[in-house]
Amino acid sequence: MEPLNRFPRMMQEYVVARIRAVEEVNRERIMGINDADAARAYVAQLRDKLPLMFGDTPERCDLNVREVGEIELDDFTIRKIIFDSRPKFPVTANLYLPREATFPAPAVIVPSGHSREAKGVYYNQAASQLLARNGFIALAYDPIGQGERLQYPGGDDQFGQKIQWGTLQHNYMGNPQLLVREFFGFWRAWDGIRAIDYLLSRDDVDPARIGVTGCSGGGTLSTLITALDRRITMSAPSCYVTSWRRDIENELAADSEQMVPNAHALNVGQHDLLLTNAPGALILLTAQEDFFDQRGSQESFELISHLYEALSASEAVAYYEGPGGHGYPPAMRDAMAEFFCRIAGLPLKATDAQFAQLTEEELWCTQSGQVAELDPVWVWQDTAERSRQMAAERGEPSGDELVARVQRVLDLPEREGPPDFRVLRYWTQREYARPHASQFVLETDPQFGAQAIVTKLEDTPRHAEPLDAESAELDGSAVLYLPHLSSDAELREDEFLRELQSAPAFFACDYRGIGESMADAVKPGSYDSYYGSDYFYAAHATMFGESYVAWRVHDVLSTLDWMASFGYADVQLVARGNGALPGALAALLHDSVTRVTLINPLKSYAEIAEAELYDWPLSALIPGVLAEFDLPDVYRALEAKGLEMVEPVGIEGIK
Repeated sequence: MEPLNRFPRMMQEYVVARIRAVEEVNRERIMGINDADAARAYVAQLRDKLPLMFGDTPERCDLNVREVGEIELDDFTIRKIIFDSRPKFPVTANLYLPREATFPAPAVIVPSGHSREAKGVYYNQAASQLLARNGFIALAYDPIGQGERLQYPGGDDQFGQKIQWGTLQHNYMGNPQLLVREFFGFWRAWDGIRAIDYLLSRDDVDPARIGVTGCSGGGTLSTLITALDRRITMSAPSCYVTSWRRDIENELAADSEQMVPNAHALNVGQHDLLLTNAPGALILLTAQEDFFDQRGSQESFELISHLYEALSASEAVAYYEGPGGHGYPPAMRDAMAEFFCRIAGLPLKATDAQFAQLTEEELWCTQSGQVAELDPVWVWQDTAERSRQMAAERGEPSGDELVARVQRVLDLPEREGPPDFRVLRYWTQREYARPHASQFVLETDPQFGAQAIVTKLEDTPRHAEPLDAESAELDGSAVLYLPHLSSDAELREDEFLRELQSAPAFFACDYRGIGESMADAVKPGSYDSYYGSDYFYAAHATMFGESYVAWRVHDVLSTLDWMASFGYADVQLVARGNGALPGALAALLHDSVTRVTLINPLKSYAEIAEAELYDWPLSALIPGVLAEFDLPDVYRALEAKGLEMVEPVGIEGIK
């Protein structure tokens, strides 16, 4: 029997509705700007929001620059460079030095897109060579988790990694970083900022003419670096900029570096990230058939152009739309070079037709092709150390202090009485321990359409609201079950639950994204994959400054309010796996919960933050939690409610 799944689009439409509301306000604000003072004020406000999205700026360490090799070509020289963007955190890069240029020359950093070869992939070589032939110094570097900077050595995949290179490594590092208030996108952008530091340490670089260009993930990095570094005077992101709304409507998932924390909450669009650098020169490079929606690119450019016009800087922005799909083809690279030459005051001397490709190995900066030989600090090790520091600083909160910290981290919406609800047709023949089941849909966020689906087991058919405890001649005690994946399936299949179902009042709640509302968006059958719908909505939750766990806690608290309105105010809360997280937190916060049973609960967030390998999804993590509390603090507090822990689970996850 297939698990019930009658509301699979709920989460998709809920997030779409919220982002549409944010975008509408953003658009009205920008299009209402009609003079330079208002435009400058808007840009200043955007800059003030950057620390709230990216976090604190790290201290600049010694770059520890090493020149480890050189390749002489006809028009330019390639120098192999290694520098440290953080202590013992090496960045491998190729510096393209033109033979004929007027020095100090303009310089451009070239962050790679999501290609394994990174700086050595053909399109990054081509863009860098093109810039060098036109009198620019270009610095192409390997982003984290790509090229020579793979982060999980000692494995048995074809590149000797424990975790697959690229976006899988990005998410695997980025998700637990959120626990300690770090944003993986800032880590990747910081490499680029330090790359600019390196360029500006050279006498042959003109500090007044600094650019950035990259495609796809390199377009993301170009955008983030442009947002964060005022030294950028010209920017050319390729095949990235569209709009958050188009991405969510098109069910387009992206890795953790692209999901900027608090961006939705602060009403910051992709275009706004670029507007932080206004009136710096900017060209959007787009492709007609890109999966990054061309419509969103055009809409973003309209907003950018409007603000630049208010700044009397329309000549500083341009839009390129090329044929074909996602990528950085020759015509697009030529458009970049032509724009940069115009901004830098150089003649366009060369086109992409002169590109001569080298092998990836020829461009290596390390002997083995991996920085592992340099004994670096890995990203996961930094996360682990931050977790340990936070543990020492936060102590072991308890009582009212713990409750206050939990409420601060979850930042739950106000609840005004029990939620409104729908009464669905009752079920029979679902093979539960009792013959009938009443069905209710609780409107936990009526503004945007989030719902919790509640089942109440019955001995006789009932198509109405629940009998209140007094009318049913009950004492107000009840069981509320929160499933791991599906109430329907688990009520049938779990023997422990079959015994509990004999309780006089037994309720089960499919909180959002689970069971009845489990989504199959993004890609069919990919719900729990690293780019699947569960990750997709959890990532957008962080952009709202929230978490999937908090959304689910709100559903559970609303369900408890609803049960209490019918006299069920002495509740044994039983939760399994995924449900144990919102269950434990709701039990701490709601007075009607008097007994708690957690089956396969996560032992500790610190265990995830301090592990190299783990198997828990982003939907189970709460950004910033380890600065305030950890799950053992909650479990200690729940001992007063008779907490029973059944087979707690560590970093290995629930199999």
